[in-house]
Amino acid sequence: MKKITVILGIIGFFLLAAGGIVYAIQYEMTLPTAAFLWVGLLLILFSLYANFTDVRNLIAKRSTKYGLNMAIMILIFGGVVVFLAFISTQKSMRFDLTKAGRYTLSDQTVKILKNLKSDVRAIAFYRSESEGMHAQQKQAAEDLLQAYAHHSPHLKYEFIDPDRNPGQAMKYGVSEYRIILLLHEGKEVKVGRETEDKFTNALLKVTRGSVKTVYFLKGHGENDTANQQKGGYKAAKSSIEKESYKVKDLMLMSEEKVPEDAALLVVSSPKRDIMTEELKKIAAYIRKGGKAFFMLDPGYPLGVRSFLANYGFKIGDDIIVDKQSQVYGANYLTPLIFVFDKKHPLTKDFNIAAYFPFTCSVSIDVDEKTGKYILASTGPNSWAETDLKKLEGGEAEFDEKTEKRGPIPVMAVSVLPTPGTELPSKEKTTRAKYGKIIVIGDSDFANNTNINLGGNGDLFLNTLNWLAEEADLISVRKKEQTNSGVVLTVKQGRMIFWIPVVVVPSFVIFAMVAHYARRRMGRQATNQ
Repeated sequence: MKKITVILGIIGFFLLAAGGIVYAIQYEMTLPTAAFLWVGLLLILFSLYANFTDVRNLIAKRSTKYGLNMAIMILIFGGVVVFLAFISTQKSMRFDLTKAGRYTLSDQTVKILKNLKSDVRAIAFYRSESEGMHAQQKQAAEDLLQAYAHHSPHLKYEFIDPDRNPGQAMKYGVSEYRIILLLHEGKEVKVGRETEDKFTNALLKVTRGSVKTVYFLKGHGENDTANQQKGGYKAAKSSIEKESYKVKDLMLMSEEKVPEDAALLVVSSPKRDIMTEELKKIAAYIRKGGKAFFMLDPGYPLGVRSFLANYGFKIGDDIIVDKQSQVYGANYLTPLIFVFDKKHPLTKDFNIAAYFPFTCSVSIDVDEKTGKYILASTGPNSWAETDLKKLEGGEAEFDEKTEKRGPIPVMAVSVLPTPGTELPSKEKTTRAKYGKIIVIGDSDFANNTNINLGGNGDLFLNTLNWLAEEADLISVRKKEQTNSGVVLTVKQGRMIFWIPVVVVPSFVIFAMVAHYARRRMGRQATNQ
């Protein structure tokens, strides 16, 4: 009879454990789960009552006291671990071990967060559900906001359930789910998706004093910002707008001057000469502290070359050949650009190679005191081919007598003081009172086909940001990653947690204790 009661107690223990595991995975009290728990509890209580004398004698033994002391020590150790875990949440270090870098923000976003000077409040309106699609969306938003808050104490966030707090939702004018509202010094911006690019864009909008405008010159065959074909600039326009700029076209021949709100004027590969009156308007704009970005292709209009020569730029009548590019899968008319000036703030931290299809040389007499730099050059195996007829026939070979071996400059900058001012040291050349001109010997590197190739897009956007006096946006942007994660249901997730973390370790501990007790009882029986 005694053995039967002990067996019933063991069965009760397993029933109780099975019921607890099923409940932890399903997270609901079903009839079978309740039956397992109740029957298991009754069997354990019956076994204890039937063997009350043995249980009392066991508790009175010295070995039991030692075991109880050990259990208390284990509980204390566990409490210390929990306490340390709690403390770590107050000051923690983050490690992203995901292949796609899901929890790692881009350098640009981190730079923006580090430069925050005042508090930005983020209010996320999400449903408070424990499972399903809404729970996954809320978790994604919480992961994103935690990553942002980790890099800046000025970004604070909270979650509000519009169903449970309709008054709060009405107060902020939010009538839908999955909205993050950013508040800063009386300004507010709504974000409709929990993605880094949208959130960073909204952060820029809410913290900037005003939205700056980038103008693209039109009327001379320039690259079209509305063109979605391979050679168009639609992708470039979208990339600029993601940096929180307005993008507009400018038909300067019908305007009296470059608009006052122009943060930057882009001249992207004109096919025909720009009229003299238009060039005068551009010159007047630069004299007043305006910023101009010229992207030229081989065969550029001669009038543009003469205009830029007035500012010290030397545009070559050549095409750069780089046969080493074939190693990287490009043709020899697409030189690899990887030599960047490490003294200039625009390129000093830039270390990603760019590809310039069909480019000409752009040089300037370097003078740091007057803000003249060669920003980017090709590699040593390239050369500037001047015999274009031989190049068209596919017989291009380097001629030491007439041609120049690489590195060949393809990007240069000049900073110009406005009348009545003197150009200071290079550390101060980013102020708005100085006109700036950057010239690149290629425009195809930023078209729809090539803007996402290598460092092309980052170089293009960094150039715009430096010219527009937004130095904190100069960085290497995070590339979009595909989500390669395993999608699990809520029950599967709980099962993965409970079985390896709770069930298996508990059975191991149970087996160890049972084995120890059996050996202990065997020794005592031998001694008796």
